[in-house]
Amino acid sequence: MSIAATPDMVPATRRMTAEERKVIIASSAGTVFEWYDFYLAGSLAANISQNFVPGTNDTAKFIFVLFGFAAGFAVRPFGALFFGRLGDLIGRKYTFLVTMTIMGLATFIVGLLPGYQSIGYLAPVAFIACRLLQGLALGGEYGGAATYVAEHSPQGRRGFYTSWIQTTATVGLFLSLIVILVLRLNMTAENFAAYGWRIPFLLSIILLGFSLWIRLQLAESPAFQRMKDEGTRSKAPLTEAFGRWDNAKIAILALLGGTAGQAVVWYTGQFYALFFLTQTLKVDGTTANILITFALLLGTPFFIFFGWLSDKIGRKPILLAGCLIAAITYFPLFGQIAKTANPKLTSAIDTVKVNLTADPATCGTLFDPVGVRTFTTPCDVARRTLATNSIHYELAYGSAGSPLAAKVNGADVATTDNNGNAVVAAAQAAGYPKAGDPTILKTPTIGGSLSDPRALTLIGLLFILVVYVTMVYGPIAAMLVELFPTRIRYTGMSLPYHIGNGWFGGFLPPTAFAMVAASGNIYQGLWYPIVVALMTFVIGLIFIPETKDRDIYAND
Repeated sequence: MSIAATPDMVPATRRMTAEERKVIIASSAGTVFEWYDFYLAGSLAANISQNFVPGTNDTAKFIFVLFGFAAGFAVRPFGALFFGRLGDLIGRKYTFLVTMTIMGLATFIVGLLPGYQSIGYLAPVAFIACRLLQGLALGGEYGGAATYVAEHSPQGRRGFYTSWIQTTATVGLFLSLIVILVLRLNMTAENFAAYGWRIPFLLSIILLGFSLWIRLQLAESPAFQRMKDEGTRSKAPLTEAFGRWDNAKIAILALLGGTAGQAVVWYTGQFYALFFLTQTLKVDGTTANILITFALLLGTPFFIFFGWLSDKIGRKPILLAGCLIAAITYFPLFGQIAKTANPKLTSAIDTVKVNLTADPATCGTLFDPVGVRTFTTPCDVARRTLATNSIHYELAYGSAGSPLAAKVNGADVATTDNNGNAVVAAAQAAGYPKAGDPTILKTPTIGGSLSDPRALTLIGLLFILVVYVTMVYGPIAAMLVELFPTRIRYTGMSLPYHIGNGWFGGFLPPTAFAMVAASGNIYQGLWYPIVVALMTFVIGLIFIPETKDRDIYAND
């Protein structure tokens, strides 16, 4: 049997062919639209909660939407297992056509779902079901797109080709925000709240149609087609990938020595930075989003740069350098972000002393990854209240049965309100800023070229965080593809990627907040990404091989 030339058989110095450009555009466009669909739930959380959750408790409503958003992250590894297996059995092309269709239809259905007033509790149940479907679909999409592009790439250019896939999460987030912004600017607030928020979800059917049309024009990947023609496909990809120690070991090392660190750096630079600005530093949401948007616009081309560079010097040096540099510099960078955005807060941390004393039995863990726990003891409630208001405190344990006691700059503060608000008020009277304080950075004017020097400084600091993101994320797709043989590649690479990004990364904000609330230190949450990034640096340095020169057509 004669076999057509594969991408690895041609020189890397030649120019990209029209067919290769079509592969990259089709794969990237489809993945952009999937990320667009996935992020809409987070961007429109307030509108979703008002329509699908009964009652007037806004906190309960918001927690519900956070739970729905977290559910999408939680099921991603299961989608990776299910669709990864299909991808290794029936092919890359048809599997990511299925994942894209599921994502698009689930998103479209959210736009059509009747609210709680029409169908009662079926509304929130149906919304969560759609989020689960989206998470499952996303779990299968990324591995398919990355594998498909890599298997069309010539030797020596896989990092560059697959780096275009790495831009899709950021571009998908941009697209969702732009569509929402255009609608808000062209509708009254009342109309947007009544029905306008549904339009971005409904538009997904158009994006789905376009994505299917462009992807249906593609052929199966050369590597899979060759394996199919030779009859060497795996009969049981899951068993072969994770039931055999030689392959399972690669998956574990890929997770701990690659995607775990990549994920926490990625989520710290894009999501935790936004959380830190809005929730900790009390910068208004519009300002924070503008600052993050400019940083992302400046940083996104570096995904391509580091993907290209990884073809020259290797995947491993760039990925591990990104993890190490991020871990070393997070504390000074976030400290400078705080000092720039809310100088009164950083000053108060040094000058206002808040002390709590409580029975240790009443001070439990504050970990709440999906926002559904209810805290009732005075110690836990007070600590969460102080953390929510970004007030630094020190906790000392009293004798068994002793009530909660609080001091601000040595003066006793009543804690009989059992919610910590009296302590917050005393701390703010002593120097801590309230939300809306005039010293907090206000919305910069885009038309005025962001003339506030503090805004420009923050964009520069956030840009540095985004560069770290591009260092770890730009080369990761090529590295994962090259770690696994063709017969189990889709399955093998998808699971460590989605455990890393869905669990290690997706639950970073609530984990970091729990650490802040438990310690009373607004920077304490940074220890989570720092420790994970350092773990990945050490494990990756010792155990992960360099993969850039591997022949990905080898099938053993």
